[in-house]
Amino acid sequence: MKQLLIYFGLAYLISWIIWLPLYGEALGLPHLPALPYHHALGGLGPLIASFLTTWIFLKKEGVKNLLAKCLQLKPLIYLAVALFSPFILAVIAVVMSYFIDKTPIDLAGLLRAKEFPQFNLLTFFIYNVIFFGFGEEVGWRGFALPRLQNKFNALNASLILTVFWALWHIPLFFYRPGYTTMGIAGIMGWVFSLLTGSILLTWLYNSSKASIFICAVFHSTIDIAFTADLAGINVINYMGFLITVWGILTILFFKPKNLSTNDREQVAST
Repeated sequence: MKQLLIYFGLAYLISWIIWLPLYGEALGLPHLPALPYHHALGGLGPLIASFLTTWIFLKKEGVKNLLAKCLQLKPLIYLAVALFSPFILAVIAVVMSYFIDKTPIDLAGLLRAKEFPQFNLLTFFIYNVIFFGFGEEVGWRGFALPRLQNKFNALNASLILTVFWALWHIPLFFYRPGYTTMGIAGIMGWVFSLLTGSILLTWLYNSSKASIFICAVFHSTIDIAFTADLAGINVINYMGFLITVWGILTILFFKPKNLSTNDREQVAST
């Protein structure tokens, strides 16, 4: 538990310090210098914290094992799920919108990012997988999840991790478009989406025998699908519905103990 407390503390500290120029004005610290793509740099906080904490407690061997999980591409079936499933869900959501709302089908927006129209799909994927895929998942799933699963079943570990994951985002509510305008209902929906994502990422992590690479890819493709320049908010809502159904079916089919046909991944306590 000491490892987890130090990890979470470092993840918050590193990311929140990096993001300070972006939300500093809300704290009475205006005009702090910010870099291009500054928000993305804060996404590296969990990654840095995981390697620092691993080095503190497990030294060189622990860092080596963590790196090995970052490079673990197999089983390829789960890599394919991580890479393609969010886009399949997005296409289904567009089709649902066509039949329910009579919205014309336009899949071209799936290849564009609203926030970064200058990026093509490959560039946006690389950006996401570096700063938010590996940036977050090396910490949340690679470091924290297996330690939580030492003491809790996979579902409860996912619930607990969701709380810490959500709290990490607090500074974003002071400067990030989409966050600053959230009401109570919006925040509740956002937390629920994190919970669903946490369950699916736990399923992928345990099913792939601790592949951080696969989790990083899934984190990235989910982000891309939900921020794609698709027509109308209804498409996003339908995607959220489909992801929620997927999460519920995962719990029902794989059961809370492991959320996988494999045993849940754990680490030796030190």
